[in-house]
Amino acid sequence: MSFLFRKIFKTRAFHAFIYRFIRIYSSTFRMRIENEQKWMEHFAQGGRVVLCTWHQQFFPAIRHFQTYRRFKPSLMISKSTDGEIIADVAERSGWHAVRGSSSRDGKTALKEMIRRLRQFGMAAHIVDGPKGPAGIVKAGVIQLADIADAVIVPFYTSADRAWYFNSWDTFLLPKPFATVVLSFGEMINLDTTASPDTFERQRLALERIMLPELRTKSTRSSSD
Repeated sequence: MSFLFRKIFKTRAFHAFIYRFIRIYSSTFRMRIENEQKWMEHFAQGGRVVLCTWHQQFFPAIRHFQTYRRFKPSLMISKSTDGEIIADVAERSGWHAVRGSSSRDGKTALKEMIRRLRQFGMAAHIVDGPKGPAGIVKAGVIQLADIADAVIVPFYTSADRAWYFNSWDTFLLPKPFATVVLSFGEMINLDTTASPDTFERQRLALERIMLPELRTKSTRSSSD
């Protein structure tokens, strides 16, 4: 039975169903977008941008991120079975899925991300994905932004009513008709990564900026 389910999960028909379900489900959200203009102006003037978030919070952003499809942005997604579904949803949303992760084909995927970021100017990165640990920024986003000469723009999502999964990332799923806030942080310009120590300081600095926005049991609202 599990073999049959795996075959179904890999079909384009199933992926199309998931994509349509996400679009319909997300259309119930009352979306509010905060602090988008500054980095968009930077991008419009020829600057390169890497948008990044925690794995916990990417789902509520899918609806709005479809509006960036004309910019031909890229997103690195693992080669796992779950990754296949996410990659197909990303492609249908107008994002180019680059397959790979820190544990599998990461170097090749990073090179492709850098190439496309240099060409089109926009990419996104899940800083602690695909398997965590939660709250730990991995090195890939620093390498990507540094080599492609891009600014890093963290973004965060929250909802007034949401479910939180019992998963490694405490995955956030807004309830139907929830008010969802998609908030962008300030642009981060990296200093040159001339040494491993400098590189690590930048990674830790980004982690310190983003950690307060990670949703935990202690920060959930009573409606969760």
